[in-house]
Amino acid sequence: MTTLMVQGTTSDAGKSTLVTALCRWVTRHGVAVVPFKPQNMALNSAVTADGGEIGRAQAVQAQAANLQPHTDMNPVLLKPNSDTGAQVIIHGRAVTTMNAVAYHDYKAIAMQAVLASHERLSAAYPVVMVEGAGSPAEINLRAGDIANMGFAEAVDCPVLLIADINRGGVFAHLVGTLELLSPSEQARVKGFIINRFRGDIALLQPGLDWLEARTGKPVIGVLPYVMDLHLEAEDGIDQRQTDKADRVLKVLVPVLPRISNHTDFDPLRLHPQVDLQFIGPGQPIPPADLIILPGSKSVRSDLAYLRANGWDTAIHRHLRYGGKLLGICGGLQMLGEQVHDPLGLEGIPGSSAGLGLLAFETQLEEEKQLRNVRGHLALENAEVSGYEIHAGVTTGAALENAAVHLDDGRCDGAQSADGQIFGTYLHGLFESPAACSALLRWAGLQNVQDVDYHGLRERDIERLADLVEKHLDTGLLRELCGF
Repeated sequence: MTTLMVQGTTSDAGKSTLVTALCRWVTRHGVAVVPFKPQNMALNSAVTADGGEIGRAQAVQAQAANLQPHTDMNPVLLKPNSDTGAQVIIHGRAVTTMNAVAYHDYKAIAMQAVLASHERLSAAYPVVMVEGAGSPAEINLRAGDIANMGFAEAVDCPVLLIADINRGGVFAHLVGTLELLSPSEQARVKGFIINRFRGDIALLQPGLDWLEARTGKPVIGVLPYVMDLHLEAEDGIDQRQTDKADRVLKVLVPVLPRISNHTDFDPLRLHPQVDLQFIGPGQPIPPADLIILPGSKSVRSDLAYLRANGWDTAIHRHLRYGGKLLGICGGLQMLGEQVHDPLGLEGIPGSSAGLGLLAFETQLEEEKQLRNVRGHLALENAEVSGYEIHAGVTTGAALENAAVHLDDGRCDGAQSADGQIFGTYLHGLFESPAACSALLRWAGLQNVQDVDYHGLRERDIERLADLVEKHLDTGLLRELCGF
């Protein structure tokens, strides 16, 4: 059994992408590998085969390893519901909500869950490919660390350090990070990887030579900047789009402070006939064909934010002029008449008025509902698959006109009588080609092209493995992976 860990000098240095690439590269060599992230902080999550919840980045890495996602791949998931607090999910299940200070004291308990998951994975797979979180050099977070070097020390594994040259200051990032580690942690770093390089590598070579001489560590390779690589973002919203056709459907998504699972919109962002725009704070909502209210980790506070920006007025105007409105999960709950949170699961206990567009109410309950589901949209009877992650229980007359008929016999969501409004709890519904095309036709697009989003993701995972083979020291990687 071998465990290899990827840490980064900063957030968004490329850790998730590199672990994805390495998982597919190892798999190509006929060696079973499993992804692992001890602690993740993200509002983008996935439902696992064993009925739990993990970060979406680990679900993509599982695809790269030809595995079904499992809760052991991300034993600790933190989902922020305020600037200072987060829901704590252990082995796929929400156990509590606490502020940052309280969680600092809780990390010793969380570490037990991390080590238990790693032990199980190590017993089942010859290679465990680990992703760190943020930077290992965050001095204020070093005590009791479970996400970076604290974990690496506990399991005695080697570390690769990746830095993003596109940010600038890459040598300072690498040398500075190394300098802030303890001697034993420095010894764990087996080499550097520089990410997102553009230009002539010959111009970079003097810096690489200096870095190796200065630190005594090898540069394992330099990965190029790839403009059209699209993998699901762990946290930040990716607004890049593919080239668009002449006639496109204009889709708008208001960005709420606690927006969750914005990866729902990646298939639209990549669709050649869709112009997807994210609307930020203070921005007016321009004319569009379709407005989508996204998922939210704090529905009542995000409703207040939506109203503070005047977006509720713009949504009503959009409907008066014949536009279509779609709500997903928290966005579905906003379409109703009331949202009740008597236990204070997402903030201060209480109730908030919804947009009043569909006749139902939602009450948040302590037990979160986590399911992978399949079924058919009421629109065109199109096949759909997706996943549910919500604490809300929605009831009311509008649900009699369901949006989705699930294979397990349940009905999901609601449609308005005039067909302008569609709401569902299903995340990932645009990943199903038939469902995506049906929804785009409903929103007004003619002659819709079917796009295989899963196939696009698989293509890019293969491209990542190609980059490993071409640009990294695969001999050293084989040694570090134990084959």
